[in-house]
Amino acid sequence: MVMVEGLILNYRIGGQTQDPRQCLIKVLSVEPSEAWRMIGSKVGWPVEDPKIVGKIVSVHGRTGTLRVRFNRGIPGQALGSRVKIFD
Repeated sequence: MVMVEGLILNYRIGGQTQDPRQCLIKVLSVEPSEAWRMIGSKVGWPVEDPKIVGKIVSVHGRTGTLRVRFNRGIPGQALGSRVKIFD
């Protein structure tokens, strides 16, 4: 798989909880119906030199949003920034 970029949308949140280790990302160059093929790929933040690495674990909804579980929590300034998706 070629390196692709995505955008961090938000943490995974519930009614009274927020999990900084799990985030929702939107892949910029993939059709929503093909997003499920990226499950199992690695994700790195920041794009230039990935220091925090995660794994795509599932699709979130029908719009092509993906759920990523990182090995440690990402900081708040990462929300809205880009991530690198690689195999």
